[in-house]
Amino acid sequence: MGRQVPWARSDGGSAESLYELVGPEWFVALVDRFYAGVADDELLRPLYPADLTASRLHMAGFLKQYWGGPADYSAERGHPRLRMRHAPFRIGAAERDAWLGHMAIAVDGGDLTDAAVTAVMGYFQSAAEHLVNHPG
Repeated sequence: MGRQVPWARSDGGSAESLYELVGPEWFVALVDRFYAGVADDELLRPLYPADLTASRLHMAGFLKQYWGGPADYSAERGHPRLRMRHAPFRIGAAERDAWLGHMAIAVDGGDLTDAAVTAVMGYFQSAAEHLVNHPG
């Protein structure tokens, strides 16, 4: 039995990217599930603006582009520069872990194969760690 391709299709084929596999609406739904958790999180909610509309659009656009979709995010906002964009916010281990917890729940609700979940969560874990800018 071979190793499962992360972007395996239910028909036995595979896609070139997560974006090709799931389509653009999957990312919108992922971000909606993620922000549903953030909206009620006492630790994370203060880090976001009162109106989460722009944050949702930016995150969905970035993720679509990152995972193989069109470069609309960069065309609109320039290079992602995630660390620079998040620098004004205190992000420590607690914030990282809370963010990852909400993202894990969002990814789990997204109907991906185990291999795809592993690949996607691997990226999110790495990105979250990269954004930590405060000890403790």
